[in-house]
Amino acid sequence: MTTEPQAGAKALRPARTNATRQKLFDASMELIGERGAANVTVDEIAAAAGVSKGTVYYNFGSKSELIAQLLRHGVDILKARLLEAADGGSGRDPLLAMEAMIGQAMDFMAEYPSFARLWVSENWRIPSEWQGTFAVLRGELLAVIGQAVESVAAAYPVDGSVSRGSLETAIFGACFVVGLDRQTYNPERTRDQSVAAIMAIMRGYVLGEAAPRG
Repeated sequence: MTTEPQAGAKALRPARTNATRQKLFDASMELIGERGAANVTVDEIAAAAGVSKGTVYYNFGSKSELIAQLLRHGVDILKARLLEAADGGSGRDPLLAMEAMIGQAMDFMAEYPSFARLWVSENWRIPSEWQGTFAVLRGELLAVIGQAVESVAAAYPVDGSVSRGSLETAIFGACFVVGLDRQTYNPERTRDQSVAAIMAIMRGYVLGEAAPRG
């Protein structure tokens, strides 16, 4: 199996057009959700997206790079939603901003459950054809969550014994696992219940019920 460049970014270069990339993303997520990435061909993806096989190879070069770009596209969508939620208003309570971010993550998992399955199944596979891509994209998402955690720590007294890196990872992992579990096994569980469960991690980090500083 070939190994993808670590942060070398051929597999992360932009696709020719966002419209083509979105078509391929939607089609691929549906097919991958049904059969898994290994069992889906470029021909099938192209046909489902309504583009030619040549268009796929022209934009991406190979199936491996197509999947890498689709991972990038999905993370770009999620990251944009998280940043928009985090910037929802000046002077906003950072805990409410974090809650809004987690809500956006739950909405993304509901909209693209196959992306969440691909992320969880391939991210922990060793070796993975897209290990380098996952490392880059995971770092970007953790950085967004880390900024939100920093905002909470600046506004509230927090438990200094908790590792920030572990906290970010716990929230990150919980968003994928709780969101995917809800879609797969517990559809009766509401979005708000899922958000509240993940927010319990953050609220445990804040000491007491004190109002934000300042």
